[in-house]
Amino acid sequence: MAPQAIASHSRRVFFLPLSNTILSCFKDNSIFAWECDTLFCKYQLPGPPEGSTILYKVFAVTRDGRILAAGGKSNHLHLWSLEATRLFRILQMPAKVRAVRHLEFLPDSFDAGSNQVLGVLSQDGIMRFVNIQTCKLLFEIGTVEEGISSSVISPHGRYIAAIMENGSLNVYSVQTLTQEINKPPPPLVKVIEDLPSNTVSSSNLKMKVMSGRVQRPARCKESKIPTRVLKQDLTGDSENKENELSEGLNKKRLQILLKGYGEYPTKYRMFIWRSLLQLPENHTAFSSLVDKGTHAAYLNLQKKYPIKSRKLLRVLQRTLSALAHWSAIFSDTPYLPLLAFPFVKLFQNNQLICFEVVATLIINWCQHWFEYFPNPPINILSMIENVLAFHDKELLQHFIDRDITSQVYAWPLLETLFSEVLTREEWLRLFDNIFSNHPSFLLMTVVAYSTCSRAPLLNCTLKNDFEYFFHHRNNLDINVVIRQVYHLMETTPADIHPNSMLDAFVALTKGQYPIFNQYPKFIVDYQTQERERIRNDELDFLRERQTVENMQAEVDEQRAKDEAWYQKQELLRRAEETRREILLQEEEKMAQQRQRLAAVRRELEIKEIHLQDAARRRLLKLQQDQREMELRRLEDEIERKVQMRDQEIAATAKDLEMRQLELEAQKRLYEKDLTTSQETIAKEIREDTDAHRRKVALEEHMFQKLLENSQMGSRRAQRVMEDNLAKAEQACLNADWQIQALHKQKCDDRQRSQGYYEVATLLRKNRQKEVEVLNAMMEEEAKKWKEAEEKEFHLHSEKNASALSDASRRWFLRQETSAALEHEEMPWLQRQYMDSAYLPQTSRLNDVSDVDPSPHSFSRNNPTEWNHMEHDLLKSVRNLRRRLTARARSSCQHPHLLVT
Repeated sequence: MAPQAIASHSRRVFFLPLSNTILSCFKDNSIFAWECDTLFCKYQLPGPPEGSTILYKVFAVTRDGRILAAGGKSNHLHLWSLEATRLFRILQMPAKVRAVRHLEFLPDSFDAGSNQVLGVLSQDGIMRFVNIQTCKLLFEIGTVEEGISSSVISPHGRYIAAIMENGSLNVYSVQTLTQEINKPPPPLVKVIEDLPSNTVSSSNLKMKVMSGRVQRPARCKESKIPTRVLKQDLTGDSENKENELSEGLNKKRLQILLKGYGEYPTKYRMFIWRSLLQLPENHTAFSSLVDKGTHAAYLNLQKKYPIKSRKLLRVLQRTLSALAHWSAIFSDTPYLPLLAFPFVKLFQNNQLICFEVVATLIINWCQHWFEYFPNPPINILSMIENVLAFHDKELLQHFIDRDITSQVYAWPLLETLFSEVLTREEWLRLFDNIFSNHPSFLLMTVVAYSTCSRAPLLNCTLKNDFEYFFHHRNNLDINVVIRQVYHLMETTPADIHPNSMLDAFVALTKGQYPIFNQYPKFIVDYQTQERERIRNDELDFLRERQTVENMQAEVDEQRAKDEAWYQKQELLRRAEETRREILLQEEEKMAQQRQRLAAVRRELEIKEIHLQDAARRRLLKLQQDQREMELRRLEDEIERKVQMRDQEIAATAKDLEMRQLELEAQKRLYEKDLTTSQETIAKEIREDTDAHRRKVALEEHMFQKLLENSQMGSRRAQRVMEDNLAKAEQACLNADWQIQALHKQKCDDRQRSQGYYEVATLLRKNRQKEVEVLNAMMEEEAKKWKEAEEKEFHLHSEKNASALSDASRRWFLRQETSAALEHEEMPWLQRQYMDSAYLPQTSRLNDVSDVDPSPHSFSRNNPTEWNHMEHDLLKSVRNLRRRLTARARSSCQHPHLLVT
């Protein structure tokens, strides 16, 4: 579709975020996606469902460009999936909404661009914010009395600026508007408070707990039982304060609930984890880490850890980069992606919580892991081995006998946090217990996993079997493992218990994250320097390789240009030869046509000399055929010699081809200069040839006029003159044929000598290949100049010969003109005597070298003599024309003179 048609029929055109795709909506509700660079239609959204009367007028697109919201004069909103190109949801606004004036998604810094809240400004001036997934109305701004005219949301989604219908400007805080929404769910356990004067008996209070909800107590039918406030025990204040968590939760009670049910409720698990870990939710600090961009260590994360989901890969890359910016050790930790991936997959829609959970896990449950960096934590593995030695010596001895160290049976479980050996539900259940207990619980879990699997482990004898066992899922009940962990926590002696060697849980600080420097800094700095040095070396190598590739590309391009130039020159040469042949053919055709026209004119005017003229033409034709046969024979001889020369040159060139490659570049430059000079010389020769052709045409034209004027004389004089002219023409033709044959022989000799000279030059150049290129070129240049001087001398001789021939013809024309003038005045007998006396002189014109055209020879390069001669010739022609006209007039008055 043409751009003019799009502009005339489009209702709305806009770009998709972070892409070069243009979306255009037409008046018939059809939506097309266009490629900005090529204006190629990428896809078209199908039409709205049947029965839909909405006409699209306003649109909104999420920041990741995946969802398109469209609305118009209706209370329905259409949500399109641009990836699947389909309508996946229709939202029906309240009945008060009759038309939608503006749509805009509410940005969120931690949703990776997949905005979930849509702001809808309707005709009543109220802007309602709706969650497009749950289809719930979250909040609204503006009223019917103070309606909103237009609004805009800040890029980070923290503020909303609205222009009211009364002209005022209101700025709303999104955090304040969504404060009620972001509140956590109410606690599972509530305290029942009563008036202090009332008393209550435990036998009269009945509670029924169903699916985690606290229901009202069943009251007695006889009397209303008053309630009272349960007083707290003052002796347990310090312990309760330690166990009190945010949002009114208590850690002890959560542990009791966990032991009773084995896991936390799925609906409240994330909330409980956030409370147990006491996450500070430092938005500003996390935003500063994210704003630093992707860390250099994780730019090519997808190559080492290919993940099918692009969203999950981006979240993992962003989380690892934030950890690397937080502490330099995490840019060199190889197992960090394995450790963080389960939490990234679990909290992929809330990257702040994901980062803080991983950071809290590293600070508390990964204590002393980095003291022996980059090696595994030997101290932690030694704790695990000591506990295993105390509880299961047989299994440990089996490991020792099979040369299985703690790096084989313990470290794979720790670096992956059991994500490789457990399913999702088992892993969540395990970490419910890990987060609810001391950090040593994780180390005890490693020991419990091995002791609970002692039967299959005792049957293993190969190291590969042990490695496979601790890297893949096994038939093991996680509940048994958890019970075994609690048993180990209680029965392990204090001297080897990890509880005494690990610090208690410490939450992240609010506002700013704590400094993490529990690692050998000099090793990390050295590795960073080495990695930077390797990266710089790699960049230098890439730059050098790019330079070499660019040079190779330039050489290839120059070679291609040279080949194209040579091909073009060859095509031009062939085209020139073709046109030259066509020109020669046209000249021959023109000459033949002139002869035919002259013959017809002579046949019409003088019928009595038909037989004589026919015999003369047959004679000329026979002679011409003989000359043509001679010329063809000479051409065949020339072609045969040229072929022999080409064969000799080709044979010699094949022998010299390998040695000639060394000087190929110098030869190309030299050939280019030589071709340019040859083109200049050829151009000068063509100009001289064209000038000569024009002079010949002028002479022929003047000669034709002279013949036409001479034909008005007497028939007998005309017959004699025609015979003489035929003989002169025959003599000229003979001379021309001889000159042509001689010229072709000279050309053949010159070409052959030039070919021999080139071959000899190549031989000399190849024998002298050890000499410097500059000296070779200077010697070759001197030889070529010498050859050019010889050719110039030869050309000068040819020009002199041509000028002498031109002068002889001009002298002949002047003599003919003078004879024609005298012929009109002398009597018939004298005329006959002069004609007979003139014949020997005319026959001698066949020899061009014996002609003495004038007392002094005319030179081709003397323009003064040439102008005088042309002036005299034109003057003689005008006098002859004047006298013939006077005689014609007198013959009309005296008819007897015409008869004579």
